[in-house]
Formats: sequence, structure tokens, C-alpha cells
Amino acid sequence: MPTADLETLPGVGPATAEKLNESGFESFQSLAVASPSELSNTADVGESTAADIVRAARDAADIGGFETGTTVLERRNEIGKLSWHIDEVDDLLGGGIETQSITEVYGEFGSGKSQVTHQMAVNVQLPKEVGGLHGSCIFVDSEDTFRPERIDDMVRGLPDEAINAALEDREIEGSADDKDAVDELIDDILDKIHVAKAFNSNHQMLLAEKAKELASEHEDSEYPVRLLAVDSLTAHFRAEYVGRGQLADRQQKLNKHLHDLDKVGNLYNAAVIVTNQVASNPDSFFGDPTQPIGGNILGHKSTFRIYLRKSKGDKRIVKLVDAPNLADGESVMRVQGDGLKPE
Repeated sequence: MPTADLETLPGVGPATAEKLNESGFESFQSLAVASPSELSNTADVGESTAADIVRAARDAADIGGFETGTTVLERRNEIGKLSWHIDEVDDLLGGGIETQSITEVYGEFGSGKSQVTHQMAVNVQLPKEVGGLHGSCIFVDSEDTFRPERIDDMVRGLPDEAINAALEDREIEGSADDKDAVDELIDDILDKIHVAKAFNSNHQMLLAEKAKELASEHEDSEYPVRLLAVDSLTAHFRAEYVGRGQLADRQQKLNKHLHDLDKVGNLYNAAVIVTNQVASNPDSFFGDPTQPIGGNILGHKSTFRIYLRKSKGDKRIVKLVDAPNLADGESVMRVQGDGLKPE
């Protein structure tokens, strides 16, 4: 949205509109979901003025009022489902990973968390008729896990139907058994994965804000951002905030970071996938002692929580631990050379 449109809000002149624009507040909707204190700090306006701006933006964007359940149901029809291409897992998740939600995937090292983020970075770019969202991906890499070679493997491992649909969608001549066509498809898919390496927790939080800007830039493009993956969400926070004395600071920053990620999902109808590390509870005498870190802050903010557990060989158990509208349950997948596959 042009800067001039923001000047229709009370207390916003050309200079303030320019500041808001530079701070990433480019539309009424982005202002409507901001808090006055956040606006005051980032755009350098008074708290009272910021509150007036936010209130007027909510009126202009028609956000913040009550609506009927029927209206909510109609709006939920716009939510996309990103398929895993594993029927058992998709059934468990009610069709796949939802847009406008945060899906947390946690598990021990080697359980397949990064494999999930890589596979979804490929699947999201497929046409909707074969389980994709016809969109691009933003990948925030905090553990140096992103590997373009793995994307190559996973594209080649897609079902022929999905490859053919992707080739046709991109107007690439050829089919799934045409090596040159598939090579061109892989290059195009890699071009639509925007990767940034996070060097510490503050940098990671900054990248979440940059992700919002990038999603805004691509909103009207042929492949808008439909997936934001963070691998891993908690690695830097865990390393930098050690001990109980720093727990409150860590949780406060983690909470803000999660809200920034959630904004991207809600504003641009994108799926947000975050991976999480685990800790072992020594007091647990019965059951699985493995627990996700991040505490209640992450537990409450994650819309869907998925626990990946190692099994024999390349087999992994996918357990749905928490979801607002789905029953808990388990399914099985395999992590193979050509991607995530059904049992």
C-alpha cells in the first residue's frame, strides 16, 4: 500500500507516514495488528499518538470487532493445507499443515525435524491440485541445517504426478522422466526458497521482521510467500540465556519472536513451521522423558504440536500432541534418500 494512504489516519503526516513505511508498517492491516508501544518504539511516535493510529487503522481495516461463527467459518475456507504427500500423516493433521497457524515440530537429534522443513519448502511450491500452495518459502536457518542438495533429492523424489504438475505450472517443457526438465524445475524451486542464516537470537528476531517485509514484497507476485520455516526456533535462545536467572528474559524475547512469526502467517496466509529442541526430564520414571523446551510460552503459542520419535531404521513416529480441532494420534513415515515417504 502506498505511503500516501497512511496519511488518511489521524496524527499521520508525510514524515510520520515515511517513518511507518520504513519500519515495515505499509498497510492499515499491519498497523491494526501492532501494539501502541511497538509502534511508538519502532516508528518514533508518542504512545498516545500511536494508540490513535492503531485504533484508526483497526477501523479502516475492519479488524478488532465481533463477528458471527458463520463469518469465521467462511474466512477459514481461505486457509490452505500443505500436504506431506504421506496419506497417513495428512489424515492425522486434517489434510496437512495449516496456513495462518504456527506448527511446532520437536524431537531428538536425528528424528527428522530438518527433513520436514526441507520437504515442506519443496511441497509448498507445488500446484494446489497436488497438495501444494503455489507459493514460495522463507527459511530461517539457525543451526546451519539448510542444504540445497537435499532439496535436489526431494524434488527428484516427488511422485511423477506432482513433478508433471509443477513442470506444467511453470511452463517448463518435458515430463518427470526428462532429466533436463527436472533439472530446470529444481533450479526454479531453489530460486523460490529465500534462506537466511541467523547468527544469534537478536539476529533471528530481526530476520522475522525482514521476513514480513519480504512477504509484503512478494504478496502480488506469481509465487507469494506461503511458508515460513525456522530451523531451529530455540537453539540460540537456549545457548544465550543460561540458568534460571535469565529464564524470564529468554521467555519474554521468545514470546515476542513467536508473535512476529505469527503476524507473517496471519497477514500473508502463510504456514509457519518451527522446529524445537528437547530436554530429558530426569524425574520421569514412567513414560517418555523427552520434553520440548520453550515452556508454556511456546506451548500456548503453537497451534499444532508434532512430536517426531525415532523408530527402527529410517522409520519415524509422527505424534500429534496438541491441536485445537483434531484428536491426538500417531502415524508413521520414513525418512529416505528421496525425502519423506509413507511406510
